Amino acid sequence: MERELNMQEVYRASYVLKPIIRETLLIPSTKVREGTQIFIKPENLQVTGSFKVRGASYMVSQLSDEEKERGVIACSAGNHAQGVALSAQKYGIPSIICLPEGAPISKVEATRSYGAEICLVPGVYDDAYNRALQLKEERGMTFVHPFNNPLVIAGQGTIGVEILNELPDVDVIIVPIGGGGLIGGIAYVAKQLNPNIKVYGVQAKGAPSMLESIEHGHIERLSAVSTIADGIAVKEPGDLTYQLCQKYVDGIVTVSDDEVCAAILLLLEQHKMIAEGAGAVSVAAAMFCNLPIEGKKTVCVVSGGNIDVTTLNRIINRGLQKGGRLCTFSIEIDDKPGQLVKISTLIASLGANIISVLHERTNTFINVNSCVLRVSIETRDQYHIDAIRNALLSEGIQILGEM
Repeated sequence: MERELNMQEVYRASYVLKPIIRETLLIPSTKVREGTQIFIKPENLQVTGSFKVRGASYMVSQLSDEEKERGVIACSAGNHAQGVALSAQKYGIPSIICLPEGAPISKVEATRSYGAEICLVPGVYDDAYNRALQLKEERGMTFVHPFNNPLVIAGQGTIGVEILNELPDVDVIIVPIGGGGLIGGIAYVAKQLNPNIKVYGVQAKGAPSMLESIEHGHIERLSAVSTIADGIAVKEPGDLTYQLCQKYVDGIVTVSDDEVCAAILLLLEQHKMIAEGAGAVSVAAAMFCNLPIEGKKTVCVVSGGNIDVTTLNRIINRGLQKGGRLCTFSIEIDDKPGQLVKISTLIASLGANIISVLHERTNTFINVNSCVLRVSIETRDQYHIDAIRNALLSEGIQILGEM
């Protein structure tokens, strides 16, 4: 069934996927970066909440009748699992999804809701992957790889076709990179249709597998990955996606978790749009990385929105801190009446809002007649924080720390 990636395959995928997926229209944004025309490609609004349904559905559609009868199997704890399960349901074929036992219950149940048989495997992702390969052999099922397959990549490449159809004069496309299937498909399509389009990839600083592979000239496997962008926390890219990135991608940058949090917050506040960490890295790159996009029509692909709501509050707080909207000062003050009033009055006079105060007398690193005050405040931006800091210092107040 192995076929090569080409434009005919991508156009066939666009036709096949029409009744299955949503064509996600571009959303203009004036808030991401001044001086640049930013457009958001909201794949977080896709059915299943992620672009993954495109590649999975197209690969499943191309199976022979005999292969469909035997069914498909995949290994994933997230978006790929749901994409495979939904596509199998659409075509009326059996599916098994292998997940590590510790996978979030919300993701397990979302996958189950699409009709998949769930196989929970003791251990971590690698154990689930090995079990999936074992079941593939035992039952004669087809394994649907999350990224390193030409049909999967062709399905993801339909995003590039949609972008070029809607915005033919696009200058730059910024794309998240995990295993590389998404950027491989988009970059291939963009360069075939207009070689002048620049395509930049984005990885998390805690999971730069494709970046290091490209820099070192061969595929590398990371010993560990650590990022809130779990959807792109891939230790090793595929050989096919590596080749596509080598040939068609103009550059790869990395973003920190704090920058990702700030991007999630911006999308939430300015566009009423929920993005997961992996989906928001393209916006984070436009906000914080020194990419040459000033004055250019730039598309940020927001690849998914399946974020665990239990972590959203923490991410919002980190985003507020990164954007200068939330700050905590630890200050040393004389332990006598009136000091708290003095601090509160000063902060209020500068238009900031105090949201919490912690008064501590037991700190052994300060003067015996002093105490530590930790004041968390809501602020407008970094300039506002700087003004408050300067005002405190001008009053002779010692600042011990800031976060």
